[in-house]
Amino acid sequence: MKAIIKTQGRQFTVSEGDILKVNRYKDTNTGDTVNISEVLCIGEGADAKFGSPFVEGASVSATILENKRDKKIIVFKMKRRKKYRRTKGHRQELSVIKIESIKG
Repeated sequence: MKAIIKTQGRQFTVSEGDILKVNRYKDTNTGDTVNISEVLCIGEGADAKFGSPFVEGASVSATILENKRDKKIIVFKMKRRKKYRRTKGHRQELSVIKIESIKG
């Protein structure tokens, strides 16, 4: 069974057993279970149910495999001929989750 979920401001198409990288869930540790109730669509083909905006009673259960930081990206700003140069780095906080079950 597939589902389209909304979590951390992003939408994902998931099925049981999928592993995703999402923005970090606050106050969680490795092994914690997260229930996602914002399910936009559930099912496949003719059996699909669409919500407006969310499907009532549907939820997706996920387990946090790891909390980590993503690769560093470099942000560089420059204005030519003005001697203006700024370099900054950013590392996004991530949670790696595994979809355990889809109910709906």
